Amino acid sequence: AELRKASKRLSCHKRYKIQKKIREHHRKVRKEAKKRGHKKPKKDPGVPSAAPFKEELLREAEQRKQRLEELKQKQKLNRQKEHEKKRKLEAKKNAAKIKEKAEGKGSSGKSKGKTNKQLNKNSKKWFCRELNKVLEASDVVLEVLDARDPVGCRCPQLEQAVTSSGGNKKLLLVLNKIDLVPKDNVEKWLNYLKKEFPTVAFKSATLMKDKTTEQFTKRRARVDLSKTSQCFGSKCLLKLLQEYGKTLNKAIQVGVVGFPNVGKSSIINSLKGLRACNVSIARGVTKSMQIVHIDKQTKMLDSPSIIADPSNSALALALRSIIDTEESGSADVLEAVNAIINHCSKQQVMMHYSMPDFRNPEEFLSLLAQKRGMLKKGGVPDIESIAKLVLCDWTGGKTSYHSQPPGSQAPPPYLTEQKIAEIQESFNLKNLEEENSNTVQALKYPSPSSSITFQSAGMTNGTIEENKVIEEGSEWKNMGRTEEEEEEEEEEEDEEEEFTESDDDQDDVEEEENYVIEVNEALALVSLIHDFLFSEGEHATSLSFSLDKPGEEDDAYDFNTDYV
Repeated sequence: AELRKASKRLSCHKRYKIQKKIREHHRKVRKEAKKRGHKKPKKDPGVPSAAPFKEELLREAEQRKQRLEELKQKQKLNRQKEHEKKRKLEAKKNAAKIKEKAEGKGSSGKSKGKTNKQLNKNSKKWFCRELNKVLEASDVVLEVLDARDPVGCRCPQLEQAVTSSGGNKKLLLVLNKIDLVPKDNVEKWLNYLKKEFPTVAFKSATLMKDKTTEQFTKRRARVDLSKTSQCFGSKCLLKLLQEYGKTLNKAIQVGVVGFPNVGKSSIINSLKGLRACNVSIARGVTKSMQIVHIDKQTKMLDSPSIIADPSNSALALALRSIIDTEESGSADVLEAVNAIINHCSKQQVMMHYSMPDFRNPEEFLSLLAQKRGMLKKGGVPDIESIAKLVLCDWTGGKTSYHSQPPGSQAPPPYLTEQKIAEIQESFNLKNLEEENSNTVQALKYPSPSSSITFQSAGMTNGTIEENKVIEEGSEWKNMGRTEEEEEEEEEEEDEEEEFTESDDDQDDVEEEENYVIEVNEALALVSLIHDFLFSEGEHATSLSFSLDKPGEEDDAYDFNTDYV
C-alpha cells in the first residue's frame, strides 16, 4: 500500500506544552534585553550651518564624486574595448586554423594526424567518429527503423559499410514503434523488409524503472502497460542474438545505430530491463559510445545518431537531422514543419487536430496556435512555439502517422543476392517469423482513420566518414568576411589603443584617493568644532540649519558616508 504523509495534528497536552515553552522563552529574552539596557542610536543632525567652510566642503565633495564617476566609466569602457579586441583576435586565429586545415587535407595526408585532436562532443565530426567506433567493434549491427517511415530511416551508406566490411559482421533491421501505426501497415512493412534483411518487430518500453526507483504499486496497476512500461519483441531479439553468438562460440558485441529519435537507447533499456542509457524527446542526447552488458554472452553498444547529409530533401532533413528546437532558429523549424504538412493528407491532418480548412502550412500553424491558446501580446499567434511543438510531436512518439511500402521492390546495388543469402543463413528465420507474428498480435494499434497517411521521401543519405562532414558553426562565419570588414576592425583596434588606460590615469586615481583622505580629515575637524560649540542640547535645537541651498539637500548629504 502507498504510504501516507504523517498528520500534523497534535494532542492538546503537547500543544499547550509548546505554547508554554514559547512564552517562557519570550519572557527570558525580554528580561535579558532589559538588563542590557537597549539604547536607540541617536540620529546625527549633520554639520550645523554655523560651522566654517561648510559650503566649500560640500561643493568640493560633489565635484570630487563626479570626477571619480567619470573616471570609473572611462575605465569600464576601456575594459569593454579590450574584451572586444581579444574576442576579435581569437576569431581571426580560429579562421586561420580552419583555412590551414582545409588546405592541409587537400595537399597531403596529414589529416590522419589531425583527427586525433580533441573535438567538441556536440560536433558532427565527433558523432561520426563515435559511430565508426561502434561499427568497428560490433559483430552484429542493429539498424533501428521508425515504423511510421521505415524507408526514410534506412541509410544506404551505413548498410553498404556494414555489408562490404568483410568478416562475419551481420546487419539486422529492428522495426521500432510499431504501436503507432495500423496493424496491416506493420505486416506489410515486415513482409517488405524481410526480403533484404532479417527484421524484428519491436515496441520498446516508454516508462522505464531506474535502479533507484521503486516498483509500481497496486493502485497503478490499471495503467495500460502496452503503452507505458511493457515492451514487446525483446525476447525474440535476445533469442536471435544468443543463437548467433553460440554459432560463433564467443561473446558478441551488438551495435545499435540509426537516425535521431528512432529509439536506439530505448531498445537497449528494454533489453536490459532498466534505464541504462539516457532517453529524451530531444535529438542527439547520446553523444558517445556506451557499453551495456545484457548477459555474459551479449554486450550492447549504444551509438550517437547518424548525421543526415545536407543534400537530402527538406522532408528527410526535417525528420532525420539533429535539430534542437530550443537552440535552432525559427526558420529551420518552420521549414521542417512546412515540409511535413505538405507530404500529408490534408483532410486527415484536419481531423487529427480538429481544425477547419487551411490554405497553407503557415495558416495551419496560426489556427493551431489560436486553438491551443499559444498567443503573444495583442492576441498574435505564436507561430514559432507551435511549430516547435508540432515538430516534437512528429519526431517523438505522440503523433500517429504511417507510410505505405513501395509497389515494386528492387534491392540496392550494394546488396546482391549472394549477400542477402549469407545474412539470412546466419539466423533462424522461421522462429523469427513466428515471434514477429506473436508480437504483432499482442499489441493494440491505432485505427487507420486516426493515423495520418504520409508520403515517404525514400532512403535518407547519411554521412559516416569524418572527412566528409561539414560543420555549421560560428567558425565558418568568420571565413566569409570581406576586406572592408577587416579594415574596419583594424581602425577600431587603433582607436582602442588610444583609449587604453595609461600611467597618467593611474596617477590621477591616486591623487583623487589622497584628496578624499584630506576631505575626510577636514570633515572630522568640523565635527569636533560642532561638538565643542554646541554641547548643550538647547543651543543645538535652537540653531537654524538654513543655507543658500534648500534644507532637503543638506539632509540628503551624510558626512559619515564615503561617497567615493
